[in-house]
Amino acid sequence: MTSTLNATLLNETEVSYVSYHHRPETYIVPILFFIIFVVGTLGNGTLIRIFVKHKNMRNVPNTYLFSLALGDLLVIWTNVPFTSTVYTVESWPYGVLICKISESAKDISIGVSVFTLTALSADRFFAIVDPLSKFHSGGCAKREISYTVITIAFIWILSSILALPAAIFSFLKSLEINEHKKIEVCYPFPEDKHPWYARTVVMFKFVVYYALPLVIIGFFYILMARHLVLSTKNLPGESSRQVRARKKVAKMVSAFVFIFAICFLPQHVFMLWFYNNPNADTDYNAFWHALRIVAFSLSYAISCINPIALFCVSATFRKYFNRYLFCCCKRKISRTDSMSMMSIKRVSTFSRKRNGESSALSSNYNNFRDRQTLTTRCDGDDFYQ
Repeated sequence: MTSTLNATLLNETEVSYVSYHHRPETYIVPILFFIIFVVGTLGNGTLIRIFVKHKNMRNVPNTYLFSLALGDLLVIWTNVPFTSTVYTVESWPYGVLICKISESAKDISIGVSVFTLTALSADRFFAIVDPLSKFHSGGCAKREISYTVITIAFIWILSSILALPAAIFSFLKSLEINEHKKIEVCYPFPEDKHPWYARTVVMFKFVVYYALPLVIIGFFYILMARHLVLSTKNLPGESSRQVRARKKVAKMVSAFVFIFAICFLPQHVFMLWFYNNPNADTDYNAFWHALRIVAFSLSYAISCINPIALFCVSATFRKYFNRYLFCCCKRKISRTDSMSMMSIKRVSTFSRKRNGESSALSSNYNNFRDRQTLTTRCDGDDFYQ
């Protein structure tokens, strides 16, 4: 898409053609994309490894983050290496198959990201407003995880269906720069369609992939904030601590949403302007050129920003990340786990030696602890601690 805009603007305006070798973005963008590829692969790969290797991390919000990481890796591996060359080479060198895969993979990744954030915001809303609704029947943890997996599967299927037009219609378009130069670009809008088709697709993506999800997320967070303001003062100490933990999760989710909104806003602004302004070709200037490059870069940078944000705010993720990437916390974690097991054994031995009254107290405490563990596993705050 970007390569098409490059050629179209030069082809339809009176601006003289400037060779790629004389453009600063030819050197800046590939370096930036290399950083995105490396950081995104390490960050999202580590998040996926943590989720797969540690069963205690497989709770509801972490399952959504796992899906988010998969979506980011999809665009990093199938799109970033090829799209980064748009500013390096003038003609698309990879053929029509990679063109179709690249365009559709990005649409799938964007759909997975925004729909997952919407579902995660809804989950946080119900966890705060009606946390006991999950405990009306047995098998809470398994039931909630199963529901979450079904939701994520639906998100991936829906995103794949919405990406079908890009997979079907994307093709290599031949453009004549001048009488001596002709290039091929990867273009997602078929030439045999009416001109309104491109405008419709751009508007559809803005509404479905950006505006509508942000409105729904905002609705959930407004209701969530109202509930917290009205209810926090009346809660006892233990319940108040649970609410604070859930508020921490909600704040983290809102950070992901904020990052998504900021990273994709410039792209939607440029695309809406370019395809809805009849004089876009002649009105295109240095401002729109800079905005286009920034928008193009930010739409891919989000794939590596999410794990960075999680690393900054989550001590749990940071601990495991350091363990797997730098091996600096492995001994400390093992020591902590051993001490925890010894403490459990001592409590168990002490409980067996006590009389009937102490046994009853221990049983009550264990029941309370089990309920707290059940609450934690159903809500799943581990990645945010």
